[in-house]
Amino acid sequence: MVQFPDEQTKTGSFKRQEDAFRDWVKRDGSTAWKPERDRYHLYVSFACPWAHRTIILRKLKGLEETIGMTVVDPVRDERGWAFREGPGHSEDPVNGFKFLSEAYQATDPGYGGRVTVPVLWDKQTKRIVSNSDDDLLRMLNSEFSDFATNAYDFYPPDLRTEIEALNKTIYERVNNGVYLAGFATRQKPYERAATRLFETLDQLDARLGTGRYLLGQRMTEADWRLFPTLIRFDAVYHGHFKCNLRRIVDYPNLWPYLRDLYQHDGVAETVNFDHIKRHYYMTHDQINPTRIVPIGPALDLTAPHGRG
Repeated sequence: MVQFPDEQTKTGSFKRQEDAFRDWVKRDGSTAWKPERDRYHLYVSFACPWAHRTIILRKLKGLEETIGMTVVDPVRDERGWAFREGPGHSEDPVNGFKFLSEAYQATDPGYGGRVTVPVLWDKQTKRIVSNSDDDLLRMLNSEFSDFATNAYDFYPPDLRTEIEALNKTIYERVNNGVYLAGFATRQKPYERAATRLFETLDQLDARLGTGRYLLGQRMTEADWRLFPTLIRFDAVYHGHFKCNLRRIVDYPNLWPYLRDLYQHDGVAETVNFDHIKRHYYMTHDQINPTRIVPIGPALDLTAPHGRG
């Protein structure tokens, strides 16, 4: 029994599907998608770490008045992500879609892959521009700068080589690493992924002993790629995905670093533990067939972090 059969290898490893739509919004006019106020809409989930990255960048850049956002129901069934009224999620005010799959079918009637968040929808052409969180982070960081109310640059030119190297390690071993452990169906692939995960967390903890952020004193895209995994780790990945060698609260630097990022202006508003826990424990019924959602852990994310 596997969670996503089409993304499972014969060896018992999980192989994530590629992003299907990767068009770009560009300031220079080199694409059909120009940055405009109220033209684009984000479909996201508070539960999904990949979508969470885009929610954070939209918040930090101050693009809430420029790019609309609708949150799907965190509990997903065989029909996929749904638009329903509930605490922290709603119906679709843009297209009246009942399921996110309708956006995919409107863009590509032959689409047969798994429907994922985030999605950037263009209200003008009535199609998906991108479902790649990697690309969307860059668009939100730079291509909508004329509308941003905050001047952050999380991908500065002088740090791009270092950011790219960190991104690769963090994605392969941590962001996707927890899934490689959690969705493994054989012992060896699980152990390999979990071992690499904790080796990398140990290295990142040591790195954070010499600077406030991953690249010293400057907050970058790499920090906001790591954050969604760290914030979910003790509540979900430690138990649900069997990543239980250590917790984030056990790390001398990762734990205060996580609190530091959480306490940054507006970030706490993007974290919804109710959505996170209900999504994983109720949606992944191959892993958790009882669908019981744990009541813990108790995490004091507002405690002083001492990293200022």
